[in-house]
Amino acid sequence: MRTLFLGSRQVKSILSMADTLKAVETAFRYFGRGEAEMPCKVYLFYPKHDGDIRVMPSYIPPLDISGVKVVNVHPNNAKRNLLSVMGTYILIDPRTGFPQAVMDATWITTMRTGAASGVATKYLARRDAEVLALIGTGAQADTQLEAVALARGVRKVKLFDANRKLPAEFARRHRRKYRGVEFYPARSVRDCVADADVICTLTPVRRPIVKSEWIKPGCHINAIGADAPGKQELDPAILKKAKVVIDDWEQASHSGEINVPLAKGLIKKRNIHAEIGKVVAGLRPGRTSESDITVFDSTGLGLQDLTTARRVFDLAKKKKVGRWLGLV
Repeated sequence: MRTLFLGSRQVKSILSMADTLKAVETAFRYFGRGEAEMPCKVYLFYPKHDGDIRVMPSYIPPLDISGVKVVNVHPNNAKRNLLSVMGTYILIDPRTGFPQAVMDATWITTMRTGAASGVATKYLARRDAEVLALIGTGAQADTQLEAVALARGVRKVKLFDANRKLPAEFARRHRRKYRGVEFYPARSVRDCVADADVICTLTPVRRPIVKSEWIKPGCHINAIGADAPGKQELDPAILKKAKVVIDDWEQASHSGEINVPLAKGLIKKRNIHAEIGKVVAGLRPGRTSESDITVFDSTGLGLQDLTTARRVFDLAKKKKVGRWLGLV
């Protein structure tokens, strides 16, 4: 038996956001129904190097698919001419344990993170949402925009980044693709989120940068940046008044947007409205009022990687992409 090897260019060439949205929605649905196995992600920290790796196994018995991702986060990698986030995915045959595929998961990680916001926006944002705010305009902002634009009719995109050059560069890069969409580099975070219908926060900060009084009624927020203990982007007052939807309690309480407010006793578990899987599966309501403020706390589930990697595997076989090599 042979194993399919797929590099980053090959994965990127065959994986579309439309495919990823379907894969991630499937992952959430099975998780919400309790029909999946996903141990909490394991962290290995490198304090000396300001980085970490995360190991993320998962299994969906009804689909009979399984796998594991190993992914790093090293914010200072740009100085080394390396990506800050790099991943490897091993797709495993549950019947035998044989490695069906080994593939680059860097693009999978970027795409499925964007897709998670797209799915959350589909279920939680107002149907007439058209103004998107992106706080942070690095690599992840591209797929956040693409996913949210597929979920809602985006007409205006407001941009802010601590690096003041990046929003203008982002706008120039995307104007041709998104015809008729206005791109507005904002002067401040407050300016960026003012009048936004959907906000995506994509920063590595450890102190809140989005204040409660800046958020209008009916706004939906995808909180993406807080992905490790101690990180937070939102004023805890937002979480107190919003319907907070998480992807997984164990992960979110340990390393998501809610982790710091929970540790400080500013919010309790009872303040959490639902898990996104329950909403997608129809077991819990999402938005119930046009004035609801909703927050999706995304920590990233191994199941998202699994269903996306499986889609890549199926597409690669169909399109004859990659190399089959003897590994075991």
